[in-house]
Amino acid sequence: MTPTPLAKSADFLYLLPKMANRHGLVAGATGTGKTVTLQSIAESFSRMGVPVFMADVKGDLAGISQVGGGNAKIDARVAQLGLNDFSLAACPVTLWDVFGKQGHPIRTTIAEMGPLLLGRMLNLNDVQSGVLTAVFKIADDQGWLLLDLKDLRAMIQHASENAAQYSAQYGNISSASVGAIQRALLQLEHEGADQLFGEPALNLDDMIQTDQKGWGVVNVLAADTLYNSPRVYATLLLWLLSELFEKLPEVGDLEKPKLAFFFDEAHLLFNDAPKSLLDKIEQVVRLIRSKGVGVYFVSQNPLDIPDVVLGQLGNRVQHALRAFTPRDQKAVKAAAETFRANPAVKVSEVITELAVGEALVSFLDEHGRPTPVERAFICPPGSRIGAVTPVEREQLIKSSIVYGHYENSIDRESAYEILKGRATETPTEPQEADMGFDWGDLFGGNAQKSGKPSSRQGVLETAAKSAARAIGSELGRQILRGVLGSILGGKRRK
Repeated sequence: MTPTPLAKSADFLYLLPKMANRHGLVAGATGTGKTVTLQSIAESFSRMGVPVFMADVKGDLAGISQVGGGNAKIDARVAQLGLNDFSLAACPVTLWDVFGKQGHPIRTTIAEMGPLLLGRMLNLNDVQSGVLTAVFKIADDQGWLLLDLKDLRAMIQHASENAAQYSAQYGNISSASVGAIQRALLQLEHEGADQLFGEPALNLDDMIQTDQKGWGVVNVLAADTLYNSPRVYATLLLWLLSELFEKLPEVGDLEKPKLAFFFDEAHLLFNDAPKSLLDKIEQVVRLIRSKGVGVYFVSQNPLDIPDVVLGQLGNRVQHALRAFTPRDQKAVKAAAETFRANPAVKVSEVITELAVGEALVSFLDEHGRPTPVERAFICPPGSRIGAVTPVEREQLIKSSIVYGHYENSIDRESAYEILKGRATETPTEPQEADMGFDWGDLFGGNAQKSGKPSSRQGVLETAAKSAARAIGSELGRQILRGVLGSILGGKRRK
């Protein structure tokens, strides 16, 4: 398999397919060419037959679905780099959108998201996260499905109303924590994230597809609106990674990855993340390689990525950084130190001088070793750079093999319906006939039998009826008869 060249220095630089699951980093300041680099790498994967997932934060990555051409800058770069085999071509694309407007709806269930990631999305503290975990456990033990937000709200309310019953087994469920969770859920719904939860849930196999030519399908998530809810955006992408990690089989090293996953604006994943979440991210990144998935983080600054994750990223493309502030200078130094040295390239100086579309590049060689860093120009993609038109987007959606499956939501019986059904049930009161005797006979006559209407009940009769309804059991009836017999002067059998 001959990979597509991704950059050119003195020679062409290639991202080797069998090393592509060692993950990667694309970094650089705003306006330095990260988006075009991301598109070029994704297109390269597609041509290898590797499916791709990437989020379209700015709304211009969907252009990978259209044939390029008519761009003077691209033509000049092709001539500059001497790309004799350069060809214009579109990639097969499936469009996704949490809100269902710019692509197929992408959903998961509350249960699949789980309390850890959901707590991150809701920005809960440790105590509140503990209460949320208890609610999930109660639902599991009861066999009640948590599919959407109304299920979770109903379950939280039920747990709160029965806190005394559940506290011994599941821990304290305080009203303050319940209130905080419910308020966070309302905020989440206000942001439109309630559309993320429900059925039919996403089948990951629908994202790991190739077309008739053997090209990998590029899955583009419309994130220009979702990005306004950064915690929801980051949690959704982390959930997708976690699901891939849990569901894909162990395959070891392959000739090419099963999927390439791009995480744009990666700093959103790590901002204010608790240690438990960072540990999970590190675990997923470290181990998902053996599942055949390559993860590529895209961010403005390499310092946005924690060291434990940054150390796992073998393939690197570093665009220009600015050194205006002490933090910028620290980022320049950190980026320079992470590359394998090349005597011909002074990284700490060059990194601030790079032109648009120019980058410091180091890929892994066939033995898994980082190659010495090279100053190179990124090869342009053969697909369109820019957004698609509304008509083109609609055609892409309707021509997709999954069109019609995710468009209609399903609302089957789950926790909300079960608890609502319980609330509407009205307990039936025991009838007088169930007491086993006639009150009228007991008190020496019956007004209805005698045909004489009774204007009021005697005090004793009223008290006796009330007591009988309250007691109701056979033992209670025996005791009641004995007590009333003594009061009324009757004789009990020996």
